[in-house]
Amino acid sequence: MSTPKLLDQLRTAAALRHFSPRTVEAYSHWVKRYVIFHKTQHPSTLSAPHVQQFLAYLAESLKVSSSTQNQALNAIVFLYRHVLYIDLGDVGTFPHAIRPKRLPVVFSPSEVRKVLSYLHGTDLLMASILYGTGLRLSECISLRIKDIDFNERLVYVRQGKGGKDRVTMLPQSIIPRLQRQIEQVRDLHKKDLREHYGGTTLPDALQRKYPNAPKEFAWQFLFPASRRWPDPLSHTERRHHIDETVLQRAVKTAVLKSGITKNGSCHTFRHSFATRLLEQGYDIRTVQELLGHTNVRTTMIYTHVLTKGGLAVRSPLDEP
Repeated sequence: MSTPKLLDQLRTAAALRHFSPRTVEAYSHWVKRYVIFHKTQHPSTLSAPHVQQFLAYLAESLKVSSSTQNQALNAIVFLYRHVLYIDLGDVGTFPHAIRPKRLPVVFSPSEVRKVLSYLHGTDLLMASILYGTGLRLSECISLRIKDIDFNERLVYVRQGKGGKDRVTMLPQSIIPRLQRQIEQVRDLHKKDLREHYGGTTLPDALQRKYPNAPKEFAWQFLFPASRRWPDPLSHTERRHHIDETVLQRAVKTAVLKSGITKNGSCHTFRHSFATRLLEQGYDIRTVQELLGHTNVRTTMIYTHVLTKGGLAVRSPLDEP
């Protein structure tokens, strides 16, 4: 069995378990790296010690992070368990990558305004959503028209990290810009329909359940790509959402132009959202729900930012 065929089996097994496209591609990447590391030997001829060797190589030679090493391990275990149906047994001990204890980078409200001032058009709207709702970048670009509720001022996040749905607030200040964006998407969608396209991508289960949904306006992405792309499965042209790198590059440029020395990124807006809510006295459980964190301990990191920033403790030097 050749490696491409093995990867196809892996993708199918992951899709059947409703893994996100990003996870499917990440697992495929690590399985391919694992096979190449062992000089293209088929994984069925390898065993737990070979897995240990690969994970040790990632930690010691490539100096990957602990989360990256864990993702590689999860991908390989998934391959053996759900594709090859081989009991890998106990992987045993191997050098673990050290997980550094880092506090998240956070923009102050004035820094947020400064960065946003160097963004325009769709970039500005998406960045405003990240800061105003706490969405991850992947969740923002995956929004569809139907996920925006203007009446209740809500944003519905579908299949966020971990496959979970949640609801967050819709900032009043961006509603006019959002409405203009939706009208632009409507015009683009009508143009695609006139050209006998107009379909978008849906998860497989929804595609089967609602065969006409891909051409319905409500299912179109809020931030569509500028070009259609050929769907390898249906052999038709579809319009997907905008690529993450578009906003990532724009935000990086805006941070540089603003003169802010922090290593800010798109995710910094999400960190800033959470920190600002805690500064304003909102309950940490509420912030946890808005962020979509499974464990409140993940949200607790933002209380450390408050303390480290001097917002909770007064310096002795400042005492009267």
